[in-house]
Amino acid sequence: MFNIVGRRNAYFVLSFLIILPGIIALALWGLRLGIDFTGGSMLEFRLGQDAPPAQVREVFLQHGLSEASAVTSKDASGRTVYLVRTQAIETPKKNEVLQTLGTRFDSVTEDRFESVGPVVGSETTKWAILSVLAASGFILLYLWWAFRQVPKPWRYGACAVFALVHDVLVVLGLWAILGYFFGLEVDALFVTAVLTVVGFSVHDTIVVFDRIRENVARFPGESFERVVNFSINQTLDRSLNTTLTVIFTLVALLLLGGATIRNFVLVLLVGIASGTYSSIFNASCLLVVWENGDLGRLWGRVTGRGAPQPAVSAA
Repeated sequence: MFNIVGRRNAYFVLSFLIILPGIIALALWGLRLGIDFTGGSMLEFRLGQDAPPAQVREVFLQHGLSEASAVTSKDASGRTVYLVRTQAIETPKKNEVLQTLGTRFDSVTEDRFESVGPVVGSETTKWAILSVLAASGFILLYLWWAFRQVPKPWRYGACAVFALVHDVLVVLGLWAILGYFFGLEVDALFVTAVLTVVGFSVHDTIVVFDRIRENVARFPGESFERVVNFSINQTLDRSLNTTLTVIFTLVALLLLGGATIRNFVLVLLVGIASGTYSSIFNASCLLVVWENGDLGRLWGRVTGRGAPQPAVSAA
């Protein structure tokens, strides 16, 4: 049996080291928001003659679209696909740009055109944030009610929310880094993937917590730390097997699913791996830390309130 709970401090430090670069990236650069949040237009097309993204952007500049940014990818046949994001444009302006592109680069094939106004983008941002907060709140309340038969049931809900916050921070931090260096953007599919990660993280955590609840009643004289460690080991195979089957599917989609869903699948892949880690090594271990009063002692040492007082000798 693995002594997972006994090494909990190492797992907490590892989680901190994983999250820290992402938090720094979020503070310095933030997330690169797509047109779903900022408003604008996105045009995806293929050219008869491959050209560098800088030359493609020059065409947009000629039409007064100074905020255009172009990236390229390859489709299944190996042809270059151009994805240009710019300020919101109307269909006539878009057709003029395509005509110029077709004249300069032999031909042009339009694959996709999307346009989102700034009002819609701000509404999407607001509801995306509210949806994540509402999901966290409902999860906390539900677990509080579901574990009402064990002592201090609200701790189970709080630890589950802590685990899902850990997973969200891992995803957001990674996306801030990838957005700065590789131009990956946050869109509506990204929010969908994050909410899916939240659900998977809590689902896996509940499986472990439910086994802890059963074993607490089954072994009343055993220490809580040993019960939690035993429960984690009992559910370890199940958690890993479930996660691996999902990861194998996501890896196949990431490699073969095409550029349209690649970012969505990447968020799921990172988030589900993080969710499994946090359920096993963070959420359950945090229950033990809380039960043993380690958080209070740590806070006392940090604030100086827990420092031992000098003894006063009797006169």
